[in-house]
Amino acid sequence: MKRLFDNIDEWKIIQNSIEFNKNRLAESIMSLGNGYMGMRGNYEESYSKDSHRGSYIAGVWFPDKTRVGWWKNGYPNYFGKVPNSVNYIGIDIFVDGEVLDLGKVKVKDFYRELDMKNGVLTRRFIADICGKEIEVNVVRFLSIAKKEMAVIKYDVKALNFDGEITFRPYLDSNVKNEDSNYDEDFWVHISSDSKENYGSLIAKTKENLFKTEVFTIGATMNISANKNSKLLSYMNKKGYSENRLIFDIKRDEIISIEKYVAITTTRDYEENELLDKCNKILSKEIDKGYEALIKEHSDKWNKRWETADIKIYGDKSAQQGIRYNLFQLFSTYYGEDARLNIGPKGFTGEKYGGATYWDTEAYCLPVYLGVADKSVSRNLLEYRYNQLEPAKIQAKKLGLEGALYPMVTFNGEECHNEWEITFEEIHRNGSIIYAIYNYTNYTGDYEYIKEKGIDVIVEVARFWASRVHLSVRKGLYMIHGVTGPNEYDNNVNNNWYTNYIAKWSLEYAVRNIKKLEIECIESVKRNNVSSKEVEKWLNIANKMYLPYDEELNIIVQQDDFLDKEFIKVSDLPKENLPLNQNWSWDKILRSCFIKQADVLQGMYYFSDEFSLEEKKRNFDFYEPYTVHESSLSSCIYSIIASEIDNLDKAYELYSRTARLDLDNYNNDTEDGLHITSMSGAWLSIVQGFAGMRTYKETLSFNPKLPDKWQGYSFNINYRDNKLKVSVNKDLISIENLVGNPIEVVIYGNKYIVNDKLEV
Repeated sequence: MKRLFDNIDEWKIIQNSIEFNKNRLAESIMSLGNGYMGMRGNYEESYSKDSHRGSYIAGVWFPDKTRVGWWKNGYPNYFGKVPNSVNYIGIDIFVDGEVLDLGKVKVKDFYRELDMKNGVLTRRFIADICGKEIEVNVVRFLSIAKKEMAVIKYDVKALNFDGEITFRPYLDSNVKNEDSNYDEDFWVHISSDSKENYGSLIAKTKENLFKTEVFTIGATMNISANKNSKLLSYMNKKGYSENRLIFDIKRDEIISIEKYVAITTTRDYEENELLDKCNKILSKEIDKGYEALIKEHSDKWNKRWETADIKIYGDKSAQQGIRYNLFQLFSTYYGEDARLNIGPKGFTGEKYGGATYWDTEAYCLPVYLGVADKSVSRNLLEYRYNQLEPAKIQAKKLGLEGALYPMVTFNGEECHNEWEITFEEIHRNGSIIYAIYNYTNYTGDYEYIKEKGIDVIVEVARFWASRVHLSVRKGLYMIHGVTGPNEYDNNVNNNWYTNYIAKWSLEYAVRNIKKLEIECIESVKRNNVSSKEVEKWLNIANKMYLPYDEELNIIVQQDDFLDKEFIKVSDLPKENLPLNQNWSWDKILRSCFIKQADVLQGMYYFSDEFSLEEKKRNFDFYEPYTVHESSLSSCIYSIIASEIDNLDKAYELYSRTARLDLDNYNNDTEDGLHITSMSGAWLSIVQGFAGMRTYKETLSFNPKLPDKWQGYSFNINYRDNKLKVSVNKDLISIENLVGNPIEVVIYGNKYIVNDKLEV
């Protein structure tokens, strides 16, 4: 654990000193977003020490050329990247002509605060510039009330001098990606303009060899001040627009400017409309005034928290962790735009390219089902439905039938170039189907399957049926040459989880076809599903090989896994961890160590198909060898640990999940936050400690309380009800806040909740 900020506040992330050696980590942690755009926690003013300056726009991407030393049939031609976008927060400050460079000047009383309840980043410090001291106060927010708006209020107070203060607010599209394969620029500068208290620019992503969509961004800024400047000038050059405001300042006087920025893209408007739309947005929003804008924004954040907040009593660290996770998850995606999805790093860094992974279906969807309108979750399903045709093309490239959904994508095309991951980690296809099951099971909305979902279910079933082979020797179907969720074991045969989810997907397809033959035959006909094909799927499912060891009485992760040399993680010297930063890839692949939940991932998904005894045996066997070096791992183990009454381990793994970035557990948060896995903290509480499940049209709970907690409570949306669940040492209560009476099961007993139930 490498905690950067020790001051624990339940609603705030607090930084009490400026960080130089760990500035990138601080930048990641202090990131902001509003679902439409976002940025790392960079400073507005100059900073000459190490920094990763990054601002990103949702849905804007670039196909960077794949860089490999060899080529194989089926490889994608490009690796999709989210391009670092316009730097729109920049404000250079000069004191009597000397620049305020936080990497060089003396700084004291530094304080930065991320207010999660209101979605506002504030900062204050005192800087000594050649003996002249100024006190700086900065407020920044990205509006969730008006997605295109960013607002900065910047105050400078002269503490020990009379002199001159210069503000240089600017827009700059001369930015680069740190992860560019060929160190190339992704932007073409179209135009820039400046005039009094105003600036604008337009930039476009470069034309590319792959004929993917080209995006244009328009940015405008408007500057207001609490005092007339004695000199105001402005300039623009290629990809850059600046105002320069110079003020005389007296000792103890405060000069304040407000920088309003609007960002538009050709995802929403025609290129020739961008600046006009920006200007209209700015005009309308600025007329409201700064105080009204920040209140409007904060009120919307408070509205989100009314449903989403989880309260933990008696553990401030755990409380801060869950709120931070939800804040950053919702800052990345809140379902307003069905064209978008959730990248593993969100707006906080360039690693993983900002694209969509299977994390969305496996980890994020359940959270949105629980705390947002069901339309948000349906949008996530339709995102994949709309990309069915590219998935079919990808399967065909590999000589297979049906659809293979991409490991990494922006537009449905595969854009990830590691063979052992991209074309062997095919279990992701099963998660696409599990998400459809999860949605319909939780919401009761079967219409989605009739209208669209069955198309995806059928094509994925066809993929599995063409990917298996029959072992004549054993008379069973097998899947060779795969990588399971445990990416520390590549190119294996018969990964249990992959085989199991393939079997389940085939059975699920058959169940739905039979149901639709009665309820909506047109859904079957449009997919050309024959009785012979259904029979084939069922035969494969019934004869799927699932590795099992009778002696240990456990599921085997894959063929030959038990032939490895077994060493527990606890027996490794600490300097070996994390393995992916200290061991060669060869050594990792030959080891017994597990990156993330693999067998346990299947037991989590299909919890009602395994007994507590089975879960305990497999948990006890696999957990000691799991290094949790994937951010997606700890929450799954925590949930199952809660089920089997290993609450100390469940709490330990919850803490790792909830504070993964805040405490930099894997020593990699400087690259950006682990956005998609932040859903795991919610899962660990709601599905883990509270034991919430929904099987066979019944909502159930099996609540447990960690020793370090006095209690916890949360709200969930379930079908047409909104419920509040509260747990403490003596009582479990469920309040029916909205909806008709509902049946729930608690500790195996059935109850009807009218207004409030106490057990």
